[in-house]
Amino acid sequence: MSVLISVAELNARLFAEPGPGFRVARTVVLDVRWALGDPHGRDHYLAGHIPGAVFADMNTELAGHGRPEDGRHPLPSEDEFAATVRRWGINTGDTVVVYDDAGAAAAARAWWLLGYAGFKDVHLLDGGLAAWRAASLPLATGEQRTEQGDAVVHFGAKATIDADQAADWSGILLDARAGERFRGEIEPIDPRPGHIPGAVSAPTSENLAADASFLPAAQLRARFAGLGIEPGSDVAVYCGSGVTAAHQIAALEIAGFSAALYPGSFSAWANQPERPVATGASGIAASGGSGGNDDRVDG
Repeated sequence: MSVLISVAELNARLFAEPGPGFRVARTVVLDVRWALGDPHGRDHYLAGHIPGAVFADMNTELAGHGRPEDGRHPLPSEDEFAATVRRWGINTGDTVVVYDDAGAAAAARAWWLLGYAGFKDVHLLDGGLAAWRAASLPLATGEQRTEQGDAVVHFGAKATIDADQAADWSGILLDARAGERFRGEIEPIDPRPGHIPGAVSAPTSENLAADASFLPAAQLRARFAGLGIEPGSDVAVYCGSGVTAAHQIAALEIAGFSAALYPGSFSAWANQPERPVATGASGIAASGGSGGNDDRVDG
């Protein structure tokens, strides 16, 4: 199943008039506008969204609650997420399309989480809301009303790792944050700067073209090959709190690779003082202490 769907394909799904005897599969659209430091995602949605789209809240619907050592955006429980997807109006067999206005950096969390929950027909809108606007397609305002869905959720359909596995990862561990955060030059929110020792810097911004659409599959394959990834490689990904790492996994899947997610990511790692951190381009490990992906999105 393709990771991406184009604006033209989504528009056809939402507004096509099928001929006699032809049925277009039902499509649910989720608006996942969220960025670190901008608590007004719902307001942006209400002011203008793709017609029929339902707002998905990062902090209350796409993440659970936990201790600092669990990270800023721990996964919701299976029961919590099941209630959420039904509230969004998703039924068994529906196609789901997710988008944001930040190059899919936030929308990818919903894409990954739905895949992790067992949904097979889930797509990222390539180029997001900007591409929809560029095509001069209509926007709707206000809240989208939904009827309760009947979708079933079973976690585990995508691979994850925990902190112990990240510490001992024998394959390639990608850090999806901006390079300056990886190197420890800045750290705007986590208690210690740096990265997990042994990780490779791979900012999610390098997955995108200038118009915020994903690079073609061949270019993404070349990018990841340059990071040492080849068919059969064991790959895991983390970011700041498990949000933009999902964007990296989407790019890897477009390129033909699979990867596991470390959901707690560096926000969990950095809040466990016994875990060492490394700084610099290649990494100098240190333990204890306190302390281009667009950092407006929690990477």
